[in-house]
Amino acid sequence: MPEPRVSPAGDGAVAATGAGGAMDLATSEGAARERGPEGPPVPRGTAPGDAGPGGGGPVGRPRGLWADAWRDLRRDPVFVVSALVIVFLVVIAVRPSLIAGGNPLSCDLGRAQEGARPGHPFGFTAQGCDVYTRTVYGARTSVVVGVLASLGVALIGSVLGGLAGFFGGFWDAALSRVTDIFFGIPVVLGGLVLLSVVTSSTVWPVIGFMVLLTWPQLSRIARGSVLSVKQNDFVQAARALGASSTRLLLRHILPNAVAPVIVVATIALSTFIALEATLSYLGVGLKPPAVSWGIDISNASPYIRNSPHMLLWPAGALAVTVLAFIMLGDVVRDALDPKLR
Repeated sequence: MPEPRVSPAGDGAVAATGAGGAMDLATSEGAARERGPEGPPVPRGTAPGDAGPGGGGPVGRPRGLWADAWRDLRRDPVFVVSALVIVFLVVIAVRPSLIAGGNPLSCDLGRAQEGARPGHPFGFTAQGCDVYTRTVYGARTSVVVGVLASLGVALIGSVLGGLAGFFGGFWDAALSRVTDIFFGIPVVLGGLVLLSVVTSSTVWPVIGFMVLLTWPQLSRIARGSVLSVKQNDFVQAARALGASSTRLLLRHILPNAVAPVIVVATIALSTFIALEATLSYLGVGLKPPAVSWGIDISNASPYIRNSPHMLLWPAGALAVTVLAFIMLGDVVRDALDPKLR
């Protein structure tokens, strides 16, 4: 048997094999380094698991889409910053008294339009209300409207769109025509018409209006996602094995089609917060005595020259909140999009 001949060069060294061929030693050494001292190479996108059948070392355990997304999200500074801002907003929405001890409806006309002073860092409104207290309590309205409207739109849109995409036929065509009608209604104009006859000062009419006019967009996305997943081989295999329609939807299609719905609902949350402020500013959304950033911005607009603090603080809080949810939606979309992985 011929002795192997090794080139003195470190890279690209070639050794003769017993069969008369040649083997690139650099390639074999690179493969050995990738294998490591304990066993075969661990594929990318896997996590350490239990020992293999022979007990020779750890075997990679494939990570799912959600595990990969969470790993990427927690390393993204944009996600960390936006999540911290949103957590802070949720905390003060639940317990605004933690950082604001006053009453947002308590006003003193003797302090009307006054600037900042000890105990009142944001100054006072034209009615003598504390701007800081009203800004803190206004977060509750924005968070409640945004979260509940997003949940309602996600629930109705995903159910109707998912069922239409799965069954097709008449129901798919009917949903398409209905959504076309809703797409032709301008949201702000629809709010001016529908909410102008509502006298309630609660958030429920505003939430109901948002859900009524904005669910078609998410239903289209859910329908397209279900249509895409339905064509996969694992769904066809489950159908061939006799899986019922309910099992196909809940066990095979829903877990793989829900990611786009979550992304769109997260981004839409910021849109709902801005829409509530817009409608309240126009006088058809929330109405006094409700506390809302839109109401405060509307009341402060005539005094922007002489008392800009009345407008800047609620407007700034609204901008930061909308920006935080937009940033969160962007990073979640990037983490859940398989084309970007």
